[in-house]
Amino acid sequence: MHAVILAGGKGVRLRPYTTALPKPLVPIGDQHAILEIVLRQLAAAGFTGCTIAIGHLGQIIRAYVGDGERWGLNIDYSTEESPLGTIGPLLTMRDRLPESFLVMNGDILTDLDYADVLTQHRTSGAPLTIATYARKVHIDFGVLTTDDTKVVGFTEKPSMDYRVSMGVYGLSLSTLAGYTAGLPLGFDELVLDLLKAETPPHAYAFDGYWLDIGRPDDYDRANAEFTSHRSLLLKGA
Repeated sequence: MHAVILAGGKGVRLRPYTTALPKPLVPIGDQHAILEIVLRQLAAAGFTGCTIAIGHLGQIIRAYVGDGERWGLNIDYSTEESPLGTIGPLLTMRDRLPESFLVMNGDILTDLDYADVLTQHRTSGAPLTIATYARKVHIDFGVLTTDDTKVVGFTEKPSMDYRVSMGVYGLSLSTLAGYTAGLPLGFDELVLDLLKAETPPHAYAFDGYWLDIGRPDDYDRANAEFTSHRSLLLKGA
C-alpha cells in the first residue's frame, strides 16, 4: 500500500510556530513531530511506500525524515515549486503512483484506520473516497427565515450538524486523467468535477479521534491531549 502525504503548505495560520519549522514538524508532546506520528501509523497499518509532497521549508522535512528506513517505509519526495492546491501536486507524480493510493494532509492527529480507508476505496469502485467526521456548529444568534419582507420562521441559537472532510482520501490514479500537470488543482474543484460528471465520491464515516492542527488553539489542544491519547495514536509504541 502506498500513501501520499501533502506537506508543502506554509502553515500561515499556525504562526509563529511555523516561522522556522514546516507545520508537519512542529512537536507534539516531548518526543514526536506530527509527521513522525503519521509515518509510524502508516507503517503500523501495513503501508510500505510513501511519497511526501514538499514545498515551504521542504529541505528540513527531507533532512528529518530521510528515506523512511527507521519506520520501515520506502519514502521519496516530490517538490512543489509553486502552490498547486491540494490535488495539483499529485499530477506531477502520476508516473510513480499505483492505481489506488491514500492521500492525506501531514498535519492531522487521528486514530483512523488508514488501511481500511484504502481497502473500502478499492471495494467501492468510486473515483475518490473521502474520510468524513461529524461536526456540530453552534450559531450564537437568533436565526431568521424570511420570505421577501416577512419573517416566516425563527430559531434561537441553533446547532447544525455537518460531516466534514478529515483531509484523508482514497484516490484512483485514473481519476486524475485529463488534468494538466503543473497547474493548480484544488480538492474542491475535483469534487465538483466528479459531481458534475455524475461519478460521486464515496464517503467513509469516522467517529473516533481526529484533530486538524490548523490553528494555534488546535495545536495547544493537541499537546494538552497527547499524553492521554498517546496509546491510541501510537499503538504498541
